[in-house]
Amino acid sequence: MADLKTILLAVCGLSPQVITETLYALHQNGRSIDAIHVITTREGKERIFATLLSGRNGQFHQYCRDYGLIDTAIDFGPHTIHVLCDSHGIEIADISTQADNEKLLAQCLQLTHRFTSDSDTAVYFSIAGGRKTMSACLTLAAQFYGRNQDRLYHVLVTPEFERSSDFYYPPLKSRRIALRDKQGRLFYMDTRYAEVTLVPLPFVSIRDRLSSALLNQPLDPGTLMLSLIQDSSPCLTVVLKDRKLIYKKMEIDFQPTWLALYVFFVMHKKGFACTGECHPECADCYLDIQQIFSHQTMITDIYRQIAGTRPVDEMSQTGITGLNAENFNGYKAKIRKELELRLGPDVLRDVEIFSQGRRPNTRYGIQMSRERIVVIF
Repeated sequence: MADLKTILLAVCGLSPQVITETLYALHQNGRSIDAIHVITTREGKERIFATLLSGRNGQFHQYCRDYGLIDTAIDFGPHTIHVLCDSHGIEIADISTQADNEKLLAQCLQLTHRFTSDSDTAVYFSIAGGRKTMSACLTLAAQFYGRNQDRLYHVLVTPEFERSSDFYYPPLKSRRIALRDKQGRLFYMDTRYAEVTLVPLPFVSIRDRLSSALLNQPLDPGTLMLSLIQDSSPCLTVVLKDRKLIYKKMEIDFQPTWLALYVFFVMHKKGFACTGECHPECADCYLDIQQIFSHQTMITDIYRQIAGTRPVDEMSQTGITGLNAENFNGYKAKIRKELELRLGPDVLRDVEIFSQGRRPNTRYGIQMSRERIVVIF
């Protein structure tokens, strides 16, 4: 690995200390670093700028001076801080929703694909910082695209120092810093008692099982996972009691409202009296919007069976128990997005609630043949 350009790719939340701690731990284990790239939120970025990169007083620059390193030899600055943004390009303050997490996973996959596409690099993935979901997403990206020369690391810090906002790494010259115990009581301890341990973590890479076409660009997890499962005629299984769909061994949890609408279309497909074979051009088993509304009682009954806790007559009359054009299209879009996220765009047309025709003559249905659909009540 000595001849490879080494990139530290880390996730970071509100504790930028993990970056200098990881850098210290890598150096102590004989691992040099040529560049540091960080995936973070807006608040994380602000803390990195305020503590690590704030001129000569920044902790990153101080670390380099302490250990006789040339800080400019490590590519680390505003251009290597990758801040998560929403669909409008606005920086995300914190990861608090499913949409935020989807942006996080996409960024982890995109950067991992980018850095591992260069055979002259070795990527060290650091999952020590940020929310647990950040660590999980970066680990998943490493499993998809990681190579033999890449490594996955965590860092363990002596608990007393881990809780301190003033500790960034063990300095060469020990000094006393203020710490707090678990009860919040103040005490002082020399930094010579701080231990920062680099923990290599095993990860199983599936990169070698992906075709060259799938490695040309970063793809969603669903497409990558489904590409590994060889099945010429996979079945779609709907399990009502568990509120989930199963396709090519991939399980997707659905909200009761989404599942009720989806199951309605699945059951209509299964029960439609048709003597021919299903093919993409046929829409005989599809329904127009008024026909869907005429089955409101059936949809409500399905929802009651799935949800089973709250009396239906207490629910909003503008939700799944009171479908109209607006909320129907909203549910349909959310179902489509979830299926695309979990299964990838390649199989989406088969399993989504598909639309055929132009307004006002649009009809809706499931395109997959009914022989490949199983419903378990």
